[in-house]
Amino acid sequence: MTGGTTLTGITVYGCGPDEAVLFRELAPRFGVRPTITEAAASEATIGLAVGNRCVSVGHKTHVTNSTLRALGRAGVRYISTRSIGYDHIDVPFARGVGITVGNVAYSPDSVADFTLMLMLMAVRNARSIVLRADAHDYRLHEVRGRELRDLTVGVVGTGRIGSAVVERLRGFGCRILATGRDPLDEVLRRSDIVTLHTPLAAGTHHLLNRERIGRMKPGAYVVNTGRGALIDTEALVSALEDGRLGGAALDVVEGEEGVFYADCRNRPIDSKALLRLHQLPNVLISPHTAYYTDHALSDTVENSIINCLNFESGERRG
Repeated sequence: MTGGTTLTGITVYGCGPDEAVLFRELAPRFGVRPTITEAAASEATIGLAVGNRCVSVGHKTHVTNSTLRALGRAGVRYISTRSIGYDHIDVPFARGVGITVGNVAYSPDSVADFTLMLMLMAVRNARSIVLRADAHDYRLHEVRGRELRDLTVGVVGTGRIGSAVVERLRGFGCRILATGRDPLDEVLRRSDIVTLHTPLAAGTHHLLNRERIGRMKPGAYVVNTGRGALIDTEALVSALEDGRLGGAALDVVEGEEGVFYADCRNRPIDSKALLRLHQLPNVLISPHTAYYTDHALSDTVENSIINCLNFESGERRG
């Protein structure tokens, strides 16, 4: 435990009300004084970071390079992002202006539970059933659902979250394929469900491209609780529209920025691909919410503070 270490302060950007409660509760236990704002890190909010070498940011807003440069000039030397992914921050650019970027670990069970829920909803036609019931149409769906024990599930990415998904799948008695143990092409070719849990990086952008989607088992389902850009959305939509794939359950979508986490009921959505996905009866979409549990939040806040303390401790030792 690093609770004996004292910081002048940590600036917490993009902090929601429930996060703020936890930061105010936990920070004093670690000898930290947080400066908390709902505003995202930007050139307009740099003043809130002055005097603090460490800041914490959320994953919902892209941190521009001009903001990183301004943070560096303000004396910031460490950014702890309250997420596993780094795709909203140009990490090499940050390093170039003297800022180290770290991510947080949080309960993998949050995303793993949600992933299993999406799988079950996809293979049991849950979206159509619920929509019908909402309209007081209680007839059975024309297509019977499938049971997981009769299916092969391919897990792409077996880090903490992917491994937690595998553990849950064992309880359903299904056949499991996993990258790292099985070649990706074999996972795609043999799986009835493919679920994505690999980080988004240059080498995994459009991991499921048109060619790889074409190799998938006819009628297979795609589940994505990782990052939207792991899938070539245009290729996915085409495969769904022509019936080559059985369906998709997506908690993340390419171009979700500025759409997810916003109330778009009375405003146009620019993403044509997202609108096409919504029109398909065999597609489930949720707004990047798999991580959104009380346990994961507590982990995220505590580990953000610990990240900053460990950075400062390492700097002093260096």
